Amino acid sequence: MSIDAAETSRIIEMAWEDRTPFEAIEAQFGMDERSVIQFMRLNLKPRSFKLWRSRVSGRRTKHNKMRLSDVVRGYCPTQYKHR
Repeated sequence: MSIDAAETSRIIEMAWEDRTPFEAIEAQFGMDERSVIQFMRLNLKPRSFKLWRSRVSGRRTKHNKMRLSDVVRGYCPTQYKHR
């Protein structure tokens, strides 16, 4: 799978977002959670990767099955700014 710079940036952005579940990344890019972790390890500085892992580990919003049933979207409505 070939990923360009724009897709790399978007995957990293989605992985950092608290409310974007790993399932959304898999649906859009075909990368399961394990693949996202490997991707982040390769594309972040070691310290940034460590911070990211500690941030997402155990976070309920990063997994659809662990989310509250009233959360039905993967992003904040104000996330995408239109010019």
